[in-house]
Amino acid sequence: MFKPINTCRVDPAIGLYGCRTDEPAEPDDDADAPDLTPGDVLRAVRKIGLPSLQVRVQPGEKTLVNVPTIFYAEPQPFERSVQLLGFDVDVVAEPVSYHWVHGDGSETTTDQPGRPYPAMDVTHRYTEPADAVQPRVDVTYRVRFRIDGGPWSTLGQTLIASGPPAALAVKEAAPVLTTP
Repeated sequence: MFKPINTCRVDPAIGLYGCRTDEPAEPDDDADAPDLTPGDVLRAVRKIGLPSLQVRVQPGEKTLVNVPTIFYAEPQPFERSVQLLGFDVDVVAEPVSYHWVHGDGSETTTDQPGRPYPAMDVTHRYTEPADAVQPRVDVTYRVRFRIDGGPWSTLGQTLIASGPPAALAVKEAAPVLTTP
């Protein structure tokens, strides 16, 4: 049996179309449950976009072959409240993994964002010189949401935000001994 449709509209805050009804098709025990689905929330989060992180590189814009290069990112809390199909939806996204693309064909995944020197949590040794490699970090987020202040739910899938590439030159240096 079809529900009579009372209201259909585009939510101006996020541009999604949806319909609501004032009466359920069949009586149920949870008549107050919102008819907003996790798929609606997923589409809204994709439209809002999750923050991409800029990879931080130490020692800077240049590094040396066979010397550990430090990578890290600085994640920020992501919390939004949006109106979606007439509901107040709170969204929280938390990083669960960091995929480091080094720019030389190698990649590493960690569950931490790394830290600057002296921590050396996330490092990579380049084996060949290069004028310009473009390392980046792609962040995988777990998204939780609640509707109209209700209990928190987790989306059934994670979302990935790819970070912008950084410019890094990999140089080769030879040690030279000198006498004082």
